[in-house]
Amino acid sequence: MIRVAVIGGGSWGTTVANLAASNGAPTVLWARDPDLARQVNDHHVNERYLSGFELDPALRGTSDLAEAVGEADLLVMGVPSQGFRSALEEAAKHCRAWVPVMSLTKGLEQGSRLRMTQIINEVMPGHPAAVLTGPNLAKEILVGDAATSVIATPDPVVAQRLQETFHQRLFRVYVNPDVVGCEVAGALKNVIAIAAGMADGLGTGDNTKAAVITRGLAELSRLGEAMGGQFATFSGLAGMGDLLATCMSPQSRNRYVGEQLGRGRSIDEIIDDMNMVAEGVKTSKVVMELAAEFGVDMPIASEVHAVCHEGSTAEAAYRGLIRKQIGGVEHHSLAY
Repeated sequence: MIRVAVIGGGSWGTTVANLAASNGAPTVLWARDPDLARQVNDHHVNERYLSGFELDPALRGTSDLAEAVGEADLLVMGVPSQGFRSALEEAAKHCRAWVPVMSLTKGLEQGSRLRMTQIINEVMPGHPAAVLTGPNLAKEILVGDAATSVIATPDPVVAQRLQETFHQRLFRVYVNPDVVGCEVAGALKNVIAIAAGMADGLGTGDNTKAAVITRGLAELSRLGEAMGGQFATFSGLAGMGDLLATCMSPQSRNRYVGEQLGRGRSIDEIIDDMNMVAEGVKTSKVVMELAAEFGVDMPIASEVHAVCHEGSTAEAAYRGLIRKQIGGVEHHSLAY
């Protein structure tokens, strides 16, 4: 089994590290906080992000980046998008040549508007880049509920080895060469999930929420195709599957942000109270820049951006969304 180093001790990074360790791969989880690393080693828990869940005893924790990365055959990046580049630059100093780098991050870099695999190619040229994405809620996977995921990378040999590392009876891993589509879908669904959460907070009902999710899928598909993704990807696990899980689950951070916005709380207040990152808030800025660049109409994402960054309200956003939907005509290829 290949040796795995996972950078980032949040809920999803810890869960993916636990999957690899329980599959027999020697796995090290790097966390910036030495206390968290000691919890993993001494008590096999991560109380800060996954309180009440027991981790595989084979999983090791460390706060020493060189120790985590130096002997790894696979580097897994589980840090938020805005810290992704700096964390990767530090990890690259200790990484051996040609080691594949797999991103768990569903976001886009502000400023550059780059996807995470593009950052990997910039920071660590020559290292195969991949992404793990799909409808994956960390706590459900840790308790043993069945789940599916997708590994996207253009190299079929690398894809197969990564699939073998994480695939289990109740965690089925598929492969997809459409890296662009998988990454764009993973980033944009967080923005739509904020809109879906607003529906919950406003008490608008399931009809409205279903409309938002459906038209949200159409929006992310349009932009994803314009950026080079394949249409089929957006109706699969990385697209529709991930979107549904993120928009519906009480565990979804982005849905929670939207719900709280719908209840009248300010975005700053909500973010300050959270101990994990909701990628959709910052991603909404980048999405609107990309929509302008590619000439794609994204009314739902526009409303989310206005609420998160321009002082609008969830109530105003839903009035705007309903007004734009009434009397509209769906393009035939986006009528789900």
